[in-house]
Amino acid sequence: MTGICKSFPGVKALDMAELTLMPGSVHALMGENGAGKSTLMKCLFGVYRRDDGSVLLSGREVEFKSSREALEAGVAMVHQELNQALKLSVADNIWLGRYPKISRYFPLVDEKKMQGMTRELLSGLGIRISPTAKMSTLSVSERQMVEIAKAVSYGARVIVFDEPTSSLSEGEAQKLFGIIGKLKADGCGIIYISHKMAEIMRICDTVTVMRDGRHIATAPSSELTTDKIISLMVGRELGSRFPERKNKPGEVLFEARGLSGVNPRLKDATLTLREGEILGIAGLDGSGRTELLEGIFGLTELSGGEMYLSGEKIRNRNPREAISRGFALLTEERRRTGIFGILDIRENSTVSSLGKFTSFLFLRDSKRSEATRENIHAMKIKTPSERAKISTLSGGNQQKVILGRWLLTDPKVLLLDEPTRGVDVGAKYEIYTLIGKLAEAGRGIIVVSSEMPELLGICDRIAVMSGGRIAGEVDPGRTTQEEIMTLAAKYI
Repeated sequence: MTGICKSFPGVKALDMAELTLMPGSVHALMGENGAGKSTLMKCLFGVYRRDDGSVLLSGREVEFKSSREALEAGVAMVHQELNQALKLSVADNIWLGRYPKISRYFPLVDEKKMQGMTRELLSGLGIRISPTAKMSTLSVSERQMVEIAKAVSYGARVIVFDEPTSSLSEGEAQKLFGIIGKLKADGCGIIYISHKMAEIMRICDTVTVMRDGRHIATAPSSELTTDKIISLMVGRELGSRFPERKNKPGEVLFEARGLSGVNPRLKDATLTLREGEILGIAGLDGSGRTELLEGIFGLTELSGGEMYLSGEKIRNRNPREAISRGFALLTEERRRTGIFGILDIRENSTVSSLGKFTSFLFLRDSKRSEATRENIHAMKIKTPSERAKISTLSGGNQQKVILGRWLLTDPKVLLLDEPTRGVDVGAKYEIYTLIGKLAEAGRGIIVVSSEMPELLGICDRIAVMSGGRIAGEVDPGRTTQEEIMTLAAKYI
């Protein structure tokens, strides 16, 4: 890809961007959120039509008008945000649009053949999922693995992985790396987009860094260090990855006793949260971390247990009640349950606090715009204006908008499920700093994260979940990752 340019209203997303991929190699594409990584790949994949530049595939110039054309030409992309037919089976999702038929003269779907092809494909990749399982019953990580299997099923020569491990546990990430190694050995070229430095240094042969839509540098990973990559990404030296914590937690603000959910993943979970405390929740995928936050927020029904806020017994029967009591939930999957993609930034920012901007039953748009602009400035959100559609922003900037939305509700208890998923190192530091300031203001914050260094770096205390309950608590300053993983496996 050479000289690639792409503009949107008010924004030049790509400015003479370039990328060269060799067969049988893993090429990292890195940059801050909004640097143009995903846009460049969407220009390759036919999602966007480039304004200028050329793309050569095996020496032949191509311009795909749709993702289907790209797939048929051997270019596949595993997107960061999953977009699947949740009411259909795993097999249906993999072969959708190209179902095997019983015969040319009898064009009905050959279910038996499709199930067999799916089983063989999943088995070859080491994925243990039933071909007949409905997608809606799978975890985020399992759905991610199905999407990877779908890309592989096309026999692609070029596969783009956009933040593929953002929703995978350590064990599942290891399986993915094994799959990538196999594809690499078969001569496939892999473009790997990730903010996880350890992964990049471990599996990638070459690294390309982008900034503000431009190509900054390309070099073998063996010649780079984490600090050098970060410096190229942000255009400056970055000090400590985590801001210094000076605040000391106060009195008990929130308490959950023996919470159990209608969802069987949550069983008898007990925890306390103090004023000004950042409480981390660690655990393996499926341990009940997300279900715990959703149960507290009233998003899913609880079957047992008690909750107390400032010593008063409460029951959040739905999110509306939770918000009225000062709870806020930043969900794990921003596209499915976080953003309103067809609405602009202002609507997404103020949707949970409309009462603040109402006068005589009418919304005061000027006040909403003012509050949104303040959030954009405070959160350093890259956008031409508050009226831009949120779907046009990068994933990390969408995350900042959602976090800003909840800050407008002035929450007492902030529940953050994977708050920095898909967010670059510079933006992560900004979010960590904001979380720390909220804690200093007396808020209680619960952070669920799959990134162990993140929990160890920002939390005052870490509770470890296993089998739907709290298996133990550790001091971030004294514990080890081994101790946390031992607790995480306690009730499995």
